[in-house]
Amino acid sequence: MELTRLIVKGGVISPGELRVIVNMALEQGLDSISFGSRQDIIFPKGFTPIEKEKSGKNHFVYPNEKSGNNIVSSYVSTDIFRNTPWLTGNKFLYILEQFKEQPELKVNITDPKQQLVPLFTGHVNFIASDHEDYWFLYIRLPNWDKMEMYPVLIYSWNIAEVYYAIEKILEEEPDSVDMIFQLVSDALDTNNRTIDKPLNIPFYPFPYYEGMNRLGIDQYWLGLYWRNNLYDLEFLKEMCDLCFDCKIGKICITPWKSFIIKGIPKDRKLDWEKFLGKKGINVRHSLLELNWHLPVAMEWALNLKTFLVRTLDQFDISTYGLTFGLSEYNREGHYFTSIVVEKNELPKDLESIKIRDTYNVLYAKNFDPNTKEYIVHAQDVDKLELPTILIELSRKYFEDLGNLVVEVSKTATKKEKAAQDIHQCPECLTLYNSEYGDVTRGIEKETLFKDLPVDYCCSLCESPKSNFIVLTGEKLDTLL
Repeated sequence: MELTRLIVKGGVISPGELRVIVNMALEQGLDSISFGSRQDIIFPKGFTPIEKEKSGKNHFVYPNEKSGNNIVSSYVSTDIFRNTPWLTGNKFLYILEQFKEQPELKVNITDPKQQLVPLFTGHVNFIASDHEDYWFLYIRLPNWDKMEMYPVLIYSWNIAEVYYAIEKILEEEPDSVDMIFQLVSDALDTNNRTIDKPLNIPFYPFPYYEGMNRLGIDQYWLGLYWRNNLYDLEFLKEMCDLCFDCKIGKICITPWKSFIIKGIPKDRKLDWEKFLGKKGINVRHSLLELNWHLPVAMEWALNLKTFLVRTLDQFDISTYGLTFGLSEYNREGHYFTSIVVEKNELPKDLESIKIRDTYNVLYAKNFDPNTKEYIVHAQDVDKLELPTILIELSRKYFEDLGNLVVEVSKTATKKEKAAQDIHQCPECLTLYNSEYGDVTRGIEKETLFKDLPVDYCCSLCESPKSNFIVLTGEKLDTLL
């Protein structure tokens, strides 16, 4: 990669830190910076490396260097979009603070109830559960073919040490999550919790994240998006000063090459609107234009997006709730948009001949990228065919919306009620679900409660098996 990246842990940066970075870029004669899909800051070609004495705490990754990955977090979504009730912004910041060393792997720390930040694009993905301060962990190391779920929930304050333990055992080339669990358990004494119900990821349409929006009673949040992902440095510099003046402490970068400022006081809203107006900043782009993920500094991708957006706009097509991604075929990483357009690679023996590019079109199962399953809709098609194909898929999305979910949920409910064996500890309310067993006590999956050893006790408070109560009927429906 020929671009320089600046790691921004969790996508959270203070106005003071951003202002220092802006000044560094201005000193090199630059006029803009960009944002990356992992909530980092991207500098253009030709950026001169900064001496360590001058870079301070800032972690730069220069072209062709492999010196760490950014941690993606959904801190940006807290307070402004749907969220898990116990997962506050401060909790995110405390967890991020535990990461003292730059991770070698891609780490995601996210809330499953928000849609703005993808859940499964990391090698190590921590996803909040319904239990306060406990997280699911999904792992897909770089050489793995599929993602696997860690067999226990991870405690908030163990997240960083569990990650570093995983990183430490990479040299042993673990090939399964069971092997990782065993090695991590041998190395650490952590406060795990039994998985008693599956991860629930509700499907919501993708949120609108631009413009000035109300936050509570007396505050606002502002989302800003540049069409070309080139953010003017002089604008950013003045914006940081306005943040200082309004006592705003954090600026949040999104994975969509935009950023959000939360906590604008109600009595300063007019000042921000004047500032944006004087700078000629366009806000409130259409959803059709906003919900795209493009590779950084790829002219072909920006040109193709412009063509597709203009064409679809002419047809007055609604894409509410859908997201789109453009990618070169077989790129590293994983998709996180509803619909993906892949650019095929030209055969090497034809590179000298001028022939038109061809594309593949894929869509996520149920148009939900969290399924991690993509279906090929069209292959080797010409650029001019793409608008028609995207219109077909948008219509399919709206036709299917709600139908498949209802059918699946009805079927699942019948099966669950017929086979559930769930008991609850009355002391700490921990559930024992035979579907998951209790790895912390060495109990395998599908072990019925009646078959548990006589000396079995609660994995959290160690209350004896005899104290557990069976859950049925309304109590069970409420919990699940």
